Amino acid sequence: MRAAIEAYDRGAKVLLLCKSLMGKAHTVMAEGGIAASLGNIDPQDSWKVHFSDTIVEGQYINNWKMAEIFAKEAPDRVLELERYGALFDRTKDGLIMQRPFGAHSYRRLCYVGDRMGLELIRTLEDQVLNRNIPYFDEAVVTGIIKDPESGAVAGALAIKIRTGELVFVKCKAAILATGGCGKVYSVTSNSWESTGDGIAIAYRAGAELMDMEMVQFHPTGMIYPAGVRGMLITEAVRGEGGKLTNINGERFMTKYDSKRMELSARDVVARSIYTEIIEGRGTPNSAVYLDITEKGADYIKKKLPSMYYQFLEFANVDITKQKMEVAPTVHYHMGGIRVVPETAATNVLGLYAVGEVASGLHGANRLGGNSLSDILVFGRRAGIAASGYAKGAGDMSASTEDIGREVTRVLSPFRVTNGQNPFDLKDKIAQIMWKYVGIVRNEEDLRKGLEEIQRIRLDSKNVQAKGPRGYNQSWADSLSVWNMCLDCEALILSAITRKESRGAHTRSDYTKKDDAWLVNIIVKQKDGQMSLEKFPVPQMPEDYKALLNREETLLWKGKDQEGKK
Repeated sequence: MRAAIEAYDRGAKVLLLCKSLMGKAHTVMAEGGIAASLGNIDPQDSWKVHFSDTIVEGQYINNWKMAEIFAKEAPDRVLELERYGALFDRTKDGLIMQRPFGAHSYRRLCYVGDRMGLELIRTLEDQVLNRNIPYFDEAVVTGIIKDPESGAVAGALAIKIRTGELVFVKCKAAILATGGCGKVYSVTSNSWESTGDGIAIAYRAGAELMDMEMVQFHPTGMIYPAGVRGMLITEAVRGEGGKLTNINGERFMTKYDSKRMELSARDVVARSIYTEIIEGRGTPNSAVYLDITEKGADYIKKKLPSMYYQFLEFANVDITKQKMEVAPTVHYHMGGIRVVPETAATNVLGLYAVGEVASGLHGANRLGGNSLSDILVFGRRAGIAASGYAKGAGDMSASTEDIGREVTRVLSPFRVTNGQNPFDLKDKIAQIMWKYVGIVRNEEDLRKGLEEIQRIRLDSKNVQAKGPRGYNQSWADSLSVWNMCLDCEALILSAITRKESRGAHTRSDYTKKDDAWLVNIIVKQKDGQMSLEKFPVPQMPEDYKALLNREETLLWKGKDQEGKK
């Protein structure tokens, strides 16, 4: 939506295609806040500190230029969102309130309660509707069609879910903002849309992927009831003072990061919880406790209203009086489509990617709150670049043969009889990934997982869709299985290749971080096959390297939200 707003305001003809309903996205699961170095609470904060935090917690494989652009422009994008009409919690002086979050040196997260993602979507949707930007919702894009002579984007094929009608959308530029692939795992905070469609679409169009092995397990997901297992418990609970304890009542983060405790980096907290559970100090439900009761009912209901109602409604737990049971859940994919930092352009002419579907900004571990400012900063930049490119590009044409091949591929599940059930295959994929490609990995498990995913990929060639084409879930699942298999294969191959532990990628057979692996693993098509290459991480200027050596004093520690002792 932010890209569409920018492209429209710059005079481009824009169409939004939404897999789900307009305004429905996994963005709502970014609940705790949006990161920007406004310095409203801690004046010492700056873009340089935000840049440093992002690179350091990304374990130094981030694209430094993306991190620089991001850290510099995030404050302007948050203030712009405020001008658009977004609501924020306020200081007594009327400034945007900011809260602490894991591994941020200062209180940097701007928020409205614990509903920041929802507020961002609401605000941007309002701007889209006020501009009368046209959109198709419930429209699934299946593939990019390129001009056969130039290799540039010429259009996209999509399915109108309501009717099953196939639509070819002619365009000179396409921006993918399709989110991640969290639904390839059985325990995830991601909603049903997050099946990695954008990654697969881009790969089939010839785009390069990067850092696919880097999957973020959020430390705190719900455990029960079974229907909501993996549902996110925002980091804001820990930011507002929530404490983690094991079954023995021990505040165990003292063992893993005694300085930052519950506000350590997400990969550290997730591994710590995992360790407590597998070593027998978890609850009977294979979880640990998260406790914020000492803050009192009024404080909790004001600062964490969504969490209060979420637990009360789904688990019959009153978090103002009772502990929460939590365990890691798949939340975010740092890997994705390789892009140019300044423009969000891929290596395919006219194709752009932004947000979670793109890679480079977050490296091996994303800081909480960086995802929302990411989509604003690079959404705007993609809108600028794509509209400018489209205005200057000549006419592009898609061959009827190429369109016909994509139509044949997309409709093939209807021609299968006695074929594979796509719902069963999706479930198998999710179970395989959780079992073999989880928080802690090893060569043997990864290769078993790869073998099983490749077997499912072969089975999926015979996947079957039944019934009429309108609102056909078996058809939608068939397409999702193909995308999920492609994403999983790229992810596992990258995980096998990286023989070290770095950030979210932890291996029990290569337990140390190794400077020899200061590389990005690139996945691309070569002679019709999936090929992997290692590229050294781009080197930043010396004055930027110096920023990474600073030791922030964490002056906000021990102070309240207004900055007082």
